[in-house]
Amino acid sequence: MSSKKKVNAFRRSLMQKLTRNVGNSGINNSEPIDKTRIKKVLICRPNGRLGNMLLITPLIEEVTKTFPDCKIDVFVKGFVAPIVFENYDNIDKIIPLPKKPFKELIKYFKVWTLIKKQNYDIAINVDQNSSSGRLGVKFSSAKYKFFGDLPENVIVEHADYEHIAKYPVYNFRHYLSQFGIEEKKEPVALIDLKLSGKEIENGKNILNNIIDSNKRSIAIFTYATGEKCYNPDWWEPFYAELKKEFPNENIFEVLPVENVSQINFQAPTFYSKDVREIGSVLANVDVFIGADSGIMHLASASKAPTLGLFSGSNIKKYEPYGNGSKALDTNILGISDFIKAISNILDK
Repeated sequence: MSSKKKVNAFRRSLMQKLTRNVGNSGINNSEPIDKTRIKKVLICRPNGRLGNMLLITPLIEEVTKTFPDCKIDVFVKGFVAPIVFENYDNIDKIIPLPKKPFKELIKYFKVWTLIKKQNYDIAINVDQNSSSGRLGVKFSSAKYKFFGDLPENVIVEHADYEHIAKYPVYNFRHYLSQFGIEEKKEPVALIDLKLSGKEIENGKNILNNIIDSNKRSIAIFTYATGEKCYNPDWWEPFYAELKKEFPNENIFEVLPVENVSQINFQAPTFYSKDVREIGSVLANVDVFIGADSGIMHLASASKAPTLGLFSGSNIKKYEPYGNGSKALDTNILGISDFIKAISNILDK
């Protein structure tokens, strides 16, 4: 681990310890919630990664369905949130925390002042381990404050509870049940970029300039960060087998912003720095294959059947779901299993 990563890890650990007891999600107001009177909601997820922004869209959908007349402010980090939430009509303000707070102290303190001034009815922290998220809820003047954790001795039983897009929804449902709102039993919504019809059509046109529009398309994304990235020795045999097993399908590579390829650019490629444009292209593919990454979640949020490649223990937390998507554990599965999974999607 680099010195910078060690410093950041220490900083996060320290802040988590300091804010562990900031607030609690027990009933801090005995008055039942009148859903018709909830007009302003704050959702705190101060993280700048693409995947983490996409993964809170089910919670945003849950809040919107529960309180259809509300407007939502989102407390985030970085600059990807306006792109992800562009077509979310109920998102009002996006409040970004500076990426380097101690170098931008004026901006940093303005954020907390802005949160304090808003008249929120409910404030929600997505990740209970987020120190900034907990502080955001604490600083707000909301009548109802949910810090992201469940009361002691409460266990919410769902087979998919570990998923990072789902447990905030389950936890929030339980929190609301304490205030007279019936706990929903329906499945958690899919992650969703909410692409417009115009965007999807534009993506189709871009894709048709890369591949044969008369054939089905398989998109691969060979890159990922850190230990999640599979090396060329892993990808090249897989790509060779893809070509052999699917000679009548288009196979093309979506390139990362770094413009690198683990198969040495052997396949036709698509490159863009525009998140929504990438999503619009992926919305038109028949299957997407890639390691756990922001682009994998983007494919899933674009409604592409997504096969996520995982080699760690975080499958249940980050696996793609919906639209025939599934996670593939590369520790126990091999190329023949991946080919079978692709065929199962294409044959539907």
